[in-house]
Amino acid sequence: MHARPSPDFSPRPAALGGRDVRSRLRNRRGAFTLIEIISVLTIIGIISGIAFPKFQEAVDRAKVARAIGDLRAIAIDLAAANPLPATLADIGRGGLDPWGRPYRYVPFPENRPGNTPPAGARKDRFLVPINSRYDLFSLGKDGASIAPLTARPSRDDVIVANDGGWIGLAKNF
Repeated sequence: MHARPSPDFSPRPAALGGRDVRSRLRNRRGAFTLIEIISVLTIIGIISGIAFPKFQEAVDRAKVARAIGDLRAIAIDLAAANPLPATLADIGRGGLDPWGRPYRYVPFPENRPGNTPPAGARKDRFLVPINSRYDLFSLGKDGASIAPLTARPSRDDVIVANDGGWIGLAKNF
């Protein structure tokens, strides 16, 4: 009985330098080519470019939702307080907004002529004050704000309006 050669045995012609064509091709496919690597990196880059903005948008919406919930709870506590506290810490609500800044609370003085809000009160697009007893808001993502809600720095603020009757983004009020 003769020993049977293994299936990958093949004669090695001298013209190929001792290697046959099949073994050369088999050894060559052991690594990725530069074109394949660049193609994969391009696809990963495109997918990341599409996914990251959507992820950031979802994070921003979650922060706004958390701020609305916090402000709703604070507004309920303020509605029960008589007289209004001087600070939010007086009612145990001295926390930070989702962007890491303290919530802004400005109680209006009790003895105002005609019971009108003070000069620095937050105002809607008609420049009418949005609250009569206090202003309560978060500075939002950009951390900047001015009294009229229509101003660019105020558009991302999360506000309490109508003395707690409406809570949301200033741009939606």
